[in-house]
Amino acid sequence: MIDQILEYNKTFVEKKCYEKFLTDKYPDKKLAVLSCMDTRLTELLPAALGLKNGDAKIIKNAGGLVISAFDSAMRSLIVAIYELGVEEIMVVAHSNCGACHMSFHHFHEAMTARGITDDTLDVIRKCGIDLDAWLEGFKDTPESVRKTVETIKTHPLVPADIVVRGFIIDSETGQLEEIS
Repeated sequence: MIDQILEYNKTFVEKKCYEKFLTDKYPDKKLAVLSCMDTRLTELLPAALGLKNGDAKIIKNAGGLVISAFDSAMRSLIVAIYELGVEEIMVVAHSNCGACHMSFHHFHEAMTARGITDDTLDVIRKCGIDLDAWLEGFKDTPESVRKTVETIKTHPLVPADIVVRGFIIDSETGQLEEIS
């Protein structure tokens, strides 16, 4: 698959198909969107939000979560605020998310089936990583959105003037529901 992508990319560049996407690194709408990496949202999310290339910083991860105050999603938001001029943040979870009801137990079975040993997992735990918490999903999507919004709003490095709001997008229709 990657070789096919590389072949496509060569033609894309040769035909200058990139020209319609040219912009700079600063989001025109001074907006960052934290959302899930779900493939249903690849085109639906920006289309449903009316965003075009260059409008916003879109940060994606499994579940659209900030799981700790200093994880990579939070780091990206801090960079977006201080380096890229972001003034507003949308947390956008979605219906029927695969991270809902995710658990380390499920991953443990899949990992061992693929050759990861319990000894390897023990070494990771001894380094201070709580795999149960790190790979845990969520049970309640609105509550997950509230928790992520609150983590961002109360982060010691997020200025008080940054607007942070949470939403759930319907994975089929794109309809947004604000979570307060």
